[in-house]
Amino acid sequence: MRDRMNEAQTGAGAADDRGPSAAQGSTADAGPPIPDAPNAPADSPFGRASTSGRRALRWVLYLAVPLAALAAVFLFRGESSRPAAAEHAHGAVAAPEGGQPVVLSADEANRIGVTYTTVTAGPLTKEVRTVGQVTFDETRVKAISPKIDGWVERLYIDFTGQSVTAGAPLLEVHSPMLVTAQEELLLAKRLTGDVAAGTPDAVRSADELLRSARRRLAYWDIPERDIAEIERTGEVRRTLTLRAPVGGVVVEKLVLSGQRIMAGETIYRVADLSVVWVEGEVFEQDLAAVRTGLSVTAEFESFPGERWSGRITYIYPTLNPDTRTARVRVELPNPGRRLKPGMYATFLFTSPRRDDALSVPRSAVLSTGERSLVFVRREDGRLEPRTVRVGSAAGDRVEVLAGLTAGETIVASATFLIDAESNLGTALGGMGNMPGMDMTSPTPAPPPVRAPKATTPIPQTPPPSGEDHSAHRR
Repeated sequence: MRDRMNEAQTGAGAADDRGPSAAQGSTADAGPPIPDAPNAPADSPFGRASTSGRRALRWVLYLAVPLAALAAVFLFRGESSRPAAAEHAHGAVAAPEGGQPVVLSADEANRIGVTYTTVTAGPLTKEVRTVGQVTFDETRVKAISPKIDGWVERLYIDFTGQSVTAGAPLLEVHSPMLVTAQEELLLAKRLTGDVAAGTPDAVRSADELLRSARRRLAYWDIPERDIAEIERTGEVRRTLTLRAPVGGVVVEKLVLSGQRIMAGETIYRVADLSVVWVEGEVFEQDLAAVRTGLSVTAEFESFPGERWSGRITYIYPTLNPDTRTARVRVELPNPGRRLKPGMYATFLFTSPRRDDALSVPRSAVLSTGERSLVFVRREDGRLEPRTVRVGSAAGDRVEVLAGLTAGETIVASATFLIDAESNLGTALGGMGNMPGMDMTSPTPAPPPVRAPKATTPIPQTPPPSGEDHSAHRR
């Protein structure tokens, strides 16, 4: 102890020898001397550098201590929150798949527009509406082609769209083949008269020859009355008239007056429009409701308020890969030929489903992409989310294959808002074990009272009396 006091007195004496400035700097800064200039005066550059270095070191120490304390606090809290985070993850896994039940008061339900309905069991029909276009009945379109070669002398049907009846004259044709056939007919007719008194074999041969001449003209579409007229007059005609084998509307005319025609060449196309087709496109998801023989109701913009009844006669076997639709054919009667090919039509049909199918409104089912949810109202008033398996839709109702029973009360509207509330409750319920997320206590905990920070005063040695060192501090 005496040695230390002697050392202090010796140091003080050394300070007095160096001068008052050096002594004041040593006592005021209380720092170790700089090795490079141990005996430098305060006014010298070495003395100022020593004072500034000690001051900077003190500030570094002042900042390092709080930072180290904060780091220790964060490390301690991270270690303590690991079990809580694990418990939170466990709670999230244990949450129900569709969310938590939702409790709504009557005022809240009215505010967001919640309505209720019941699950019903009964017949479910699917109605399909689509558009189509009127076209010809292909089975009633006929091509008129002569069976002889010749030249057209006159046209009776001379424009497209003209109506024609069965047996009406189409054109007059001059054909050397017809002239030869007429001559053979008249020759057989005279031969029959000449052998009438002959032997039975001769009479029979003459009659067979006459019938053969008549059949040849008939096979060339010469009517029987024209053949009878040739036999009655006994004159060979230069032209003969070809008549329409069927009635309808000329939809194509391929012959002109004076034109040479060949056997088998099509000169007219005639369509019977008493029955027409309406061909429409049905989407892929609606094909299950389409079948042959199903009744169809068609409407046309040209006849507002009127409806035509028909039936589906054919379903095409291929699907359009671009539009994902299949063509169906509807047959409609067309009295008075009011329906014209090319008209657009809207037709609808209904396909009956099962008689005891469970169904709910479309708005009651909330599809999340992975599953379908329906909110069921329990006896205690809670709205429970339930996963269901839905079938096909029919109008504004959807078939339910599993998940519900008949008579249950479900939410019919505002299901999206209720689902958001349910998912929020599930998310908050899974966070109940995290620090600060206690779901059981509704009142928040009071904020902790922090103690004022303790400041350590910097010890300063007062300067000796009679000496002013303010200039050195500056």
